[in-house]
Amino acid sequence: MSPRPSVAELIAAPSREGRRRARIEIIPLIDVIFFLLATFVLFTLSLEKIRAVPVTLPQASAAARPDPDNSPVVLQLSDHGTAWWNREPIATAEISPRLLAYKTATANPRVLVSGDDRATYGDIIAALDAARVAGITQVSIETAPRPPGR
Repeated sequence: MSPRPSVAELIAAPSREGRRRARIEIIPLIDVIFFLLATFVLFTLSLEKIRAVPVTLPQASAAARPDPDNSPVVLQLSDHGTAWWNREPIATAEISPRLLAYKTATANPRVLVSGDDRATYGDIIAALDAARVAGITQVSIETAPRPPGR
């Protein structure tokens, strides 16, 4: 049997475990990161539900159909002073008198200003200004492209 080492020898000589270097294990670190990521994702999804406000939306009745007599006038503009008043070609000089006549003849005048890709910015602004001068307050600008005169 081999003699047992003394206490002083055990303290002076490094043990086998003492010589091992410390290592950072990467697999448990990745597991912890994925767990934190999943936790934060689920937490942020639950926050959306907290911020939601219950809203009661109104229901449309079947009798609330638009009046065909109160449809807006479509004022369409193109290049070189070309304009259309409800698909009828007119000169741009006729826009102001027609808007004034439309304002006096209609209880609730509405104008839809549209321009094709060849219309200039100045022509559109002139039409909007003519509607303002005529006293028409319900003026809309159509953003969907439409062929001229349609």
